[in-house]
Amino acid sequence: MEALLNEWLWREEYWIPPGIRWQDTEMKENEGHFPRPRDLFYTLPLALAFIALRYVFDRLIAIPLSKCLFVKDRIRIRAASIPKLETFYKNNSQQPSQNEEISLGKQCGLSKRKIQTWFRHRRNQDRPSNTKKFCEAFWRFVFYLVAFTAGLGSLINTPWFWDQRECWRGYPKQPVSEAHYWYYILEMGFYLSLLLCVSVDVKRKDFKEQVIHHIATLFLIGFSYCANFVRVGTLVMLLHDSSDFILEVGKMLHYGGWTKICDSLFVVFSLVFLVTRLVVFPTRLIHTTLVLSMEFFEPFFGYYFFNVLLLVLQALHIFWAYLILRMVYKFMFYGKVEGDERSDEESEVDEEEEEEEGDDCSWGQRKVAINSKVASLANNCVLNNLTNQRNTNRRLPKAR
Repeated sequence: MEALLNEWLWREEYWIPPGIRWQDTEMKENEGHFPRPRDLFYTLPLALAFIALRYVFDRLIAIPLSKCLFVKDRIRIRAASIPKLETFYKNNSQQPSQNEEISLGKQCGLSKRKIQTWFRHRRNQDRPSNTKKFCEAFWRFVFYLVAFTAGLGSLINTPWFWDQRECWRGYPKQPVSEAHYWYYILEMGFYLSLLLCVSVDVKRKDFKEQVIHHIATLFLIGFSYCANFVRVGTLVMLLHDSSDFILEVGKMLHYGGWTKICDSLFVVFSLVFLVTRLVVFPTRLIHTTLVLSMEFFEPFFGYYFFNVLLLVLQALHIFWAYLILRMVYKFMFYGKVEGDERSDEESEVDEEEEEEEGDDCSWGQRKVAINSKVASLANNCVLNNLTNQRNTNRRLPKAR
């Protein structure tokens, strides 16, 4: 197996520039550590450890904090237990067509409107609560903040942080420090844990883009480590972490109803995101990998593959920048952020209609609603009569 991998996967022309052999990258103990693919095997148990830690974190820290920030969950009507509809919901579709609604109505002896109501309640029943969304945002906020702080502390004194040409000086024989090794391993383990939990996390409109982002990030981190693009790779990770933790804390405050602070953070996040992802990332990092690197070695497979992954990330940055600019437009012309453009996959209309729907409510609930409306109408009538009577009394002396 090792001979097969060496022959097909670890071929020198894939990973290092022409004219250099694997023997040329070997280092002595006093020279430092050269990245080896086997180092990445630790990311899988680390990802599982992140998932377990997140489970404990949610219950001991995130949920109690959500209560302190007054995060409230919407009360939803549970769909009635109808086995045929439940089977169709899970196996076929969550939003049946008109013909399917008519067919299901005949099978269950229900009207078309009641079928629509049942599916609306069932979809809303699966929607994530604000507490769950808060816990997810808080977990990411803590990691991104710690990663950005640690990454900045380990990179600010390095020469390639200020001059990107230093990313390639002496390549590929560049030792990796212990801090940057753990920075890589922890980042890759975290993104792997996000990919493993993608089916249970909150699904948003950009769900597919998020999956592509996680996969591209994992390939980017793994390949850049094996090809020893560690110096530029640490800059890429630091740049992404710089705005991510601002976004997550803004989400947390949004779920708690802290609108004014959330709007202010949204403006800060928008500025940081647009500057780092649309200006710094293409002009500094992609430029150094595409252009400046050619001053130090000839192009090879790793050069093309690495730059393709960076361009995929840049395409995602443009997509998210479009969503952010839409929110900025709403903020400027409506005075507030009316909602996350990356909101849950189901539309908010379902929840609004659920609050107004009365077909599936109990008669007691409908009776209370009717009585309250009648009382309101009666009060209005009494007030109108009293007002009219006062106006009549005021006019009587003048008539006399």
